[in-house]
Amino acid sequence: MGNMKLRLGMIGGGPGAFIGAIHRIAARMDDEYSLVCGVFSSDAEKSASMGSTLGLEKKRIYASYRQLIEEEALLSAEERVQVISIVTPNHLHFEPAKLALENGFHVILDKPATFSLAEAIELKKICEKTGRLFCLTHTYTGYPMVKEARQVVLSGKLGEITKIYVEYPQGWLSRFEEGSGDNKQASWRTDPAKSGIAGAMGDIGTHAFNLLEYVSGLQVVKLCADVNTVVAGRQLDDDGAVLLKFSNGSSGVLMATQIASGEENNIKIRVYGQQGGLEWQQSDANTLKLMMADKPVQLLRTGGSYLSSFAGQNTRTPAGHPEGYLEAFANLYRNFAQTIKASLASQQPSPEQLDFPGIEEGVRGMAFIENVIRSGKSDQKWSSFSLEI
Repeated sequence: MGNMKLRLGMIGGGPGAFIGAIHRIAARMDDEYSLVCGVFSSDAEKSASMGSTLGLEKKRIYASYRQLIEEEALLSAEERVQVISIVTPNHLHFEPAKLALENGFHVILDKPATFSLAEAIELKKICEKTGRLFCLTHTYTGYPMVKEARQVVLSGKLGEITKIYVEYPQGWLSRFEEGSGDNKQASWRTDPAKSGIAGAMGDIGTHAFNLLEYVSGLQVVKLCADVNTVVAGRQLDDDGAVLLKFSNGSSGVLMATQIASGEENNIKIRVYGQQGGLEWQQSDANTLKLMMADKPVQLLRTGGSYLSSFAGQNTRTPAGHPEGYLEAFANLYRNFAQTIKASLASQQPSPEQLDFPGIEEGVRGMAFIENVIRSGKSDQKWSSFSLEI
């Protein structure tokens, strides 16, 4: 069972897409999947061209996601696709995911989960009803040292958590990029019809939110948001900050901006407890900074023999070799594949294999978006973090 490749299909990720190629690299990295079918664009000609470039059989390059799901479902159990990866803009997440699950396929979905919280809640019900497995690609939780950070917090080493700071600064939308017409990423990510009610808060704010809940093991229960649209003419937010209250009574701050000129993608988290703190940032992803009260600062490094089994499960190379974004992405794909393979063999996946974001994180991410945008428009200082529509 271990050497069997899962048959993978892809919806989206055609010419000009950024994330589709990343997903394909992630799927290939550990030889857990074989790409067998796809629909890569709403334009049938572009889809056919991309499928051909990827070496797919002509008959398994489809013109629409409905056609892909319906025709694959008719194939024999030995031939049909098993896992469908959906890498479309947000407004095209729910329907293909719903159809795929209902037709017996496991689903990998790019974040945020859906266009709205209502869709995410419905998708959770469909996951439960169908019993299919679901993975949401919140990349940053795939890093070995982010997994180690979570284990440090959950072990109680830092004591009761008292403060969390998380930030995601980008600068690529500091000008009106969507106005040029040739920046596909800027165009759809700033379009409410395709992105949803949030811009920066949906695109990268959800990553920051997911990272802080994952590492801390805490849940946001109240928030107070300041949400801004800085660039003239833009339809969605491009900057914001959120004050947070957590389930244990502690507080935190989340910052997400796409107008910090010169910034790239250095997502960063700091977690402090009564006994010590930790810090991780993507620009030095192999390092976890551990700061214990009255002790010298420690730098824990990817590949170290002293790390937890969760960090070890997600490390590929000996210490000192940088494990980056593509590897973190691939860790989600691999853990998901190993979970599916265990279930096919009627075995129980290990906690390390089950360590990937799922539909719960998808629902909370969409709730974060809707609560933050609502709070940003309100004069009320604090509002409850609600999972209600």
